[in-house]
This record gives sequence, structure tokens and C-alpha cells, in this order.
Amino acid sequence: MVALMAVVRTEIIGGVGILVLNNPDERNTLTAAMVDGIVGALDRFESDGGVGAVVVTGAGPAFCAGANLGNLAESTPASLMSIYEGFMRVSRCPLPTVAAVNGPAVGAGMNLALCCDVRIVGRRARFDTRFLQLGIHPGGGHTWMMRRAVGPQATAATVLFGEVLDAEEAVRTGLAWRCVDDATLMEEARTLAARAAAAPRELAVEVKRTIAAMAQVGSHDDAVARELDPQIWSTRQPWFAERLARLQARISSR
Repeated sequence: MVALMAVVRTEIIGGVGILVLNNPDERNTLTAAMVDGIVGALDRFESDGGVGAVVVTGAGPAFCAGANLGNLAESTPASLMSIYEGFMRVSRCPLPTVAAVNGPAVGAGMNLALCCDVRIVGRRARFDTRFLQLGIHPGGGHTWMMRRAVGPQATAATVLFGEVLDAEEAVRTGLAWRCVDDATLMEEARTLAARAAAAPRELAVEVKRTIAAMAQVGSHDDAVARELDPQIWSTRQPWFAERLARLQARISSR
């Protein structure tokens, strides 16, 4: 199933929703229309019970070259928040999300990639915060997301000192999970996403919620307590009985 929008293209393959930023002539910058397309695509994926995970990527040579800079000098909190919604909506997605970074991710484009749970990068990928080089303070929670992803030193190196990370450096610093050939990027991203999509949807959503909650957990004992109720809940679900029965049948047939 393929749906076309002005600047966002969507497709569903094997339970994986594919969201493609589709304005390559402008390097997939985050405009109001692009933000609306992202929000609408995720609304549709989340309302479709057959979608269990989402891949976000860009058409053409860039992943996302950031926000449209034309009106930044006249920006207000409200106008900035309206653009931030493009990546904040991804961060709020309850489904597992994978960024397939096919080229440069700049500024707010880095934020979009950071808002995904996992980043797979092609060899053409580049991560460039570029805020200071443009004379603008980072925004959209950029420094917070970077510090959580790569730690304070790599955050300083990229944000303060303007270091641009290529695909292999992104993996080395922990910004990306895996670097693959450009030609196989989408296949690798879909394969990874399909593993999450193959799990019961409610279970994957609950596990993602638990992972996020662990940022506030201070001890192993507290982590055990946090996981206890959802683990017991999962053992009471029909999918657990079905999968356990299949496993036992395979074992007994050996």
C-alpha cells in the first residue's frame, strides 16, 4: 500500500510503516508542509493495528537538511515549536522507530534522527549540528538528546567545536547503531524494524515505554520493581501462551 503526499511519501511493508521525507530539491528541510506530512503519516500508522514499527528516511541525497532558515530572524516561540513538532511527533510515537539516515542530517534534521529509537546509517550519512556555525543557539532539545546519546565530550565536540561525524564516526561514538552500504540501507532498516513489528504490538509499545522510564530509575532493585507488573501482565496475554506452545512443540520434535 502506497500513499502519496506533497512532501511526504508513506508505504507499509510487512507491518513496517515507511515514512519518506520527499522534497529532495530542498534537501528535505522541515517546512510547515513537511511537518504536517510527518504528523499525518504517524497518525495513520498508529491508527493502523497492522503497523508494528516505523522507518523514517529521506528521498534523494539528504536525510534532512534541518529547518527552513528563511524566516528564523523573525521566529517566535510558537513558530519554532510548530517546526519542532516535526521531530517531536516522532519522539512521541509509541511504536518502535528506526531512522535510516541516507545522507546529511543537519541541525533539526539531526534532531529528527535523534528522536528515533535506533539509527542505521548509509555510508553517505553525515551528522552536522551546525547551530553555532550559523550563529544560532541549538534548539528542540538538541543538546539534551546528544548528551544522552553520546555523552558530554562528543556533544561538546560536535555542538561547540563543529565536528561533523561521518557514518563510521557516528557508529563509533554511539550516535548510530550500524553503518551499512548505501544500496542496502533501506533493506537493513526494514529488516531491523520488522523484528519489532513481528512482536505483539501492545508488548512492543509497553517495552518501549519501560525503556524510556528507566532513565528515571536509580537502582537495580527499582528497575526490577518497574519491570515486574508489565512482565506479569505479558504472561497473561494470549500471545504468550501461543508462542510458548510453539516453542515447546519445536523442542519436543527434536
